[in-house]
Amino acid sequence: MCLAIPARIVETLPDDEALVDLGGVRKRISLALVEDCTVGDYVIVHVGYALNRLDPDEAARTLALFAEAGLLAGDDDAGTDAEARP
Repeated sequence: MCLAIPARIVETLPDDEALVDLGGVRKRISLALVEDCTVGDYVIVHVGYALNRLDPDEAARTLALFAEAGLLAGDDDAGTDAEARP
């Protein structure tokens, strides 16, 4: 089974790359498969690649479910925090 998770772009980098926040962990990913991403956008990330942009409300709901299931270590308020972000 594969898992793709929502992540918020915190910095765009050269060569179609970005730095994303995954529940407090920052990771460098490729944006080569998704066009027109900017800082603050949520993307679905799988094996280091953004697969598509995600609506912020949908990202908040998904992150809240992950937190409820205990899948986001150290990020108990992932849903409310995601809603507050631009």
